[in-house]
Amino acid sequence: MMVFFTNPPPDQLVSPKMKIGYPCINQSLDCTSSTTFRLASYSDERVEQTVAANLACLQRILEYNVAHGLLFFRISSGIVPFGSHPVNTFPWQSRFAAEFRAIGDYIKAHGMRVSLHPDQFVVLNSPSPDIVQRSIAELVYQGSMLDLMGLDSTAKLQIHLGGLYGDRDTAIERFIATFHTLPAAVQVRLVVENDDRLFSLQDCLRLHAATGTPILFDNFHHECLNHGEPMAEALRLAAATWHPTRDGVMMMDYSSQSPGERKGKHVSSIQEDLFRGFLHELGSLDADIMLEIKDKEASAHRACGILRGLSLVPPAPAGYTAPTFPPALTDSSALPPRKARTPKKPVAER
Repeated sequence: MMVFFTNPPPDQLVSPKMKIGYPCINQSLDCTSSTTFRLASYSDERVEQTVAANLACLQRILEYNVAHGLLFFRISSGIVPFGSHPVNTFPWQSRFAAEFRAIGDYIKAHGMRVSLHPDQFVVLNSPSPDIVQRSIAELVYQGSMLDLMGLDSTAKLQIHLGGLYGDRDTAIERFIATFHTLPAAVQVRLVVENDDRLFSLQDCLRLHAATGTPILFDNFHHECLNHGEPMAEALRLAAATWHPTRDGVMMMDYSSQSPGERKGKHVSSIQEDLFRGFLHELGSLDADIMLEIKDKEASAHRACGILRGLSLVPPAPAGYTAPTFPPALTDSSALPPRKARTPKKPVAER
């Protein structure tokens, strides 16, 4: 039996405000919301069939999440195959207007928060005008899905600052210049994430000062690349970039280092002691936390249990029993040996 969470009355709201979630794929269900096909086999009929199936699966995922109190979700970028590609001339916006609106109504009715995270080919500071234009087209496509859902500007499009291209200052200025050419509907949804190798929190703060773009803070990336800011200070700097009504509560990504693996590799399953320590650093800040952890909703359930125990999210309703999952392999010594491979140069530096 599904026992659905609902928003508490105003006099029972917990503080701080917080939601927990996971990205894109639910591993407990028998469907995916990002089914696609090869460009060579494109047809309007296949687009229509695929979008219908993807939206139906997205609705099921959202219902699962609501049933378990997981109220933050990153929607897959692949709802519409080739959504920003010139080959796709199918009028999916009008054909599926009712379905998108129904999903948006469901999200709003249950107090959920959603976002999208375009793939790494979206690089607004590329020196290539062609890449920039394709990147803008992808942002317009993904933002249009949130518009069709009737969601306000607190539903965000999450990207990275982009490539370094040998000159940090010029790379940041190029992003700023491109930002000012974006449609207003994209500008108001855009958030920029600090990364683990190229652009730190300080770089993103510089970008925010010039554009007003909020910083989607990634704690793990900050651990990998920082300028000495303690975690609690970094969180407060990022939170201050979010306008309370236009942007809503700060969104952030959470993960930690996978034991025994290369620096920057995300852990397979949440390490509860580290997560509790992070919540201490978060203090009284409002934050919606996306777990970038391999076992997805399994870790989200465990994190949600911790948050309930600390009264940081509403308690589970009477009769609710959280699902159980097999333990994940988080110790690299338990994994089979991997073949050595030649490191590839990051896309943004090529």
